[in-house]
Amino acid sequence: MAERFGYISRVQSFSACHRLHSVHLSDEENRSVYGKCNNPNGHGHNYKGESSSSTHPRIDPLTGMVMNLTDLKRCIEEVIMDPLDHKNLDRDVPYFSKVVSTTENVAVYIWDHMVKVLPPNVLYEIKIHETDKNIVMYRGE
Repeated sequence: MAERFGYISRVQSFSACHRLHSVHLSDEENRSVYGKCNNPNGHGHNYKGESSSSTHPRIDPLTGMVMNLTDLKRCIEEVIMDPLDHKNLDRDVPYFSKVVSTTENVAVYIWDHMVKVLPPNVLYEIKIHETDKNIVMYRGE
């Protein structure tokens, strides 16, 4: 029987607040770059994160799975839900004390932590829906 390859994804919603503000810019530059998202009191999102399996995952002929979705769910709980859900990203997540909490950087954060808890070469893409219209994709490049 020929090897079969496939992709799996799991979508998880999480809520968090943040303020887009760079310590490398003046207050005026921050207001100019980030506009209303630089509000000193921050603002929130109901994010939707999608974790997808790797570029050439083999479908196991015995289980019929690329990987067990229960294992992927456990990894998402550990990497996304526990540290990010209902948190102030800038204050509650040490990573963002020095990194601007843009959705792009949230995707990088998730990628960097997911690759540590998933089997090697399994993670393909992290996709974050900040809003219905704003979506970021990151593939570890």
